[in-house]
Amino acid sequence: DDYDNENNKKDKKVKKKKKSSRKESENHADNHVDTHDQAEVDNDDEEEGDEHPNNPDESAGEKYTTGEVEPANKNKPCKNNPLGITRLFLGNLPFTVSEPTLNAHLNDTITHIKWITDKTTGKFYGSAFVEVRNSKDAAKAMKEINGSLLMGRPIKINYAPMRPGEEKDWPPKSKVITGGKVANAGGGQAGGKGLKAMSVKPEGCCKLFIGNLSYDIDDEGITKFFMGVEAEIKAVRWLYHKESGDFKGCGYVDFWNTEACEKAATLNGKNLLGRPIRIDWAE
Repeated sequence: DDYDNENNKKDKKVKKKKKSSRKESENHADNHVDTHDQAEVDNDDEEEGDEHPNNPDESAGEKYTTGEVEPANKNKPCKNNPLGITRLFLGNLPFTVSEPTLNAHLNDTITHIKWITDKTTGKFYGSAFVEVRNSKDAAKAMKEINGSLLMGRPIKINYAPMRPGEEKDWPPKSKVITGGKVANAGGGQAGGKGLKAMSVKPEGCCKLFIGNLSYDIDDEGITKFFMGVEAEIKAVRWLYHKESGDFKGCGYVDFWNTEACEKAATLNGKNLLGRPIRIDWAE
C-alpha cells in the first residue's frame, strides 16, 4: 500500500507538471498573438498618421498661401504680425492707380480700400488704407511687397491698427471709398494730385477726358504733352459752347491702344501751360 501511494503521488506530480507546462505554452502563444495584433494596430496607426499628419501648418484652417482661413482666424497673431493686424497704410502711391491695379499688386488680398483725399478739394494724397483678408496676408505684404515698384513708384506699407472708436467705421460699408477723416465718405478711386479722384477705368479704355486746360492749348501742344510719356494720340476733339462758340477748356483724346491711354493718364494733375490738367477715363 505504501508503494502504491508513493507511485500515485509521483503520477500526480508528473500530471501536474505537464498541465503547468501546457498552460505556460498556451499563455506564451496567447501573448505572441496579442503582441502581433498590437503591432498591426500600431502599424495601422502609423499609416493613418502618414495620411493625416499632425502638423499645424497642414491642418484645417491653416493650409493656404494668401489667406484661406476661417473668419474666426482673421486676426490671429502670426509671424511678423504678433497683433494680428489686418489694416495697412499704403503711401507713395501713383496718382492714377486704380483699385484693380493695387489689388493685383497685393496678390488679390484686398477686401476694402479707402483712398485718402482732402475732403474739401478732393485732392488725392497718394496714400490709402486697405483691409486685407487676414493677418498672414498683412504680414506677407509687409515683408514682400513693402518698397516694391508700382507703376514706377516704390510704395510704402505700414501696419495701421485701429484707434479707439474706429471699429464702427472700419471696414467701410463699401469696398472702395474716398475721403478725408470720415471713413464712409463716398466712392471712387485714386486721382490726380490737387484734383478730384478719377472714375473707374472701363475695360480696354482708349479715350480720355481732359479738362482745366489753358485757352492757348492746341493740337500740337497736347500731342507733345502726351508724347512726353510715349502716348501717341489718334485724335483730339475740343469742346465749345454751343451758343458763343467759345472754347470750354476741355475735350476728348483718343489713343491707339489702352496701353497708351494708361500712360497718358499718369499725367493727371501735371502742369500744362501753367494749369494742372484734369484727366479722366472716357467711353
